Amino acid sequence: MTTTTTATALDKPTPAALAATHGLTVSGARPTLPRYLRELWGRRHFVTAFATAKMAAQYSTAKLGQVWHLVTPLLNALVYYFVFGIVMKASHGVPDYIPFLITGVFVWDFIGSSVNAGTRAIHGNLGLVRALHFPRASLPIATVVQLFQQLLVTMLALVVLLLGFGQTPNPAWLLALPTLLLMAVFCAGCALAMARIGSRTPDISQLMPFVLRTWMYSSGVMWSIDQMLKGDHLPGWVSLVLKTNPAAVYIDLMRFSLIDSFTAHNLPPHAWLIAAGWALLAGIGGFVYFWKAEEEYGRG
Repeated sequence: MTTTTTATALDKPTPAALAATHGLTVSGARPTLPRYLRELWGRRHFVTAFATAKMAAQYSTAKLGQVWHLVTPLLNALVYYFVFGIVMKASHGVPDYIPFLITGVFVWDFIGSSVNAGTRAIHGNLGLVRALHFPRASLPIATVVQLFQQLLVTMLALVVLLLGFGQTPNPAWLLALPTLLLMAVFCAGCALAMARIGSRTPDISQLMPFVLRTWMYSSGVMWSIDQMLKGDHLPGWVSLVLKTNPAAVYIDLMRFSLIDSFTAHNLPPHAWLIAAGWALLAGIGGFVYFWKAEEEYGRG
């Protein structure tokens, strides 16, 4: 009797074998990278719908509603013009300073907001993460899609403002399109990386305003990096960091595309290589970095 019982126990399949037989997998397990990309592509409609809904809800309680998407960067530009353009005289030596400033503010608003929103993309949606099974990368990407939709609205307003300040449409304006594309890829990668960091350490969101403020001041949003570097009073490595700063590169490319006086300066071709390099590095690196922790999101 004992021998028969032992034999039956030995013949009984293990839970792992039963799961494999019936095609069951570990819930929340990280898929392979190609499969993850396919799953993410399959959720593309969710990403756009989620982004559009968040955009519509952002100012739903405000009387001006979606107008704030445009008013906010314009008010920032007005404040910066008074502080930096008039009080600190950063406008000296910078032709077309108002178009220069407005363009920088609009571009920076997208970059800074993407990084900041990405930090809270997972932690701020824990209920959704724990309730449903879907590629978690959808959430930080949706935040960038939302902000990119806002950017397109502000870019239309920027074109009107540039025309009002005497800028002339020319073929160089078409270069704004690849600049927007490279910038969007860069911001998506940054948002993905920050989403993983923010999911593990939610307190990082409290530090981000200080980090982003420092980044903004070193990106030439309100002042010209070329003017600041004249005189060789800074170490060489500082000049290199300022010139290759990704935010500064994308801002300069946009200014080169849209502002007549910058177009005349003939921005060097390596600026496009730097912009593409940052986009690939952040886009691919941020995506892989986020994917490696896919099974950890929502736990704990």
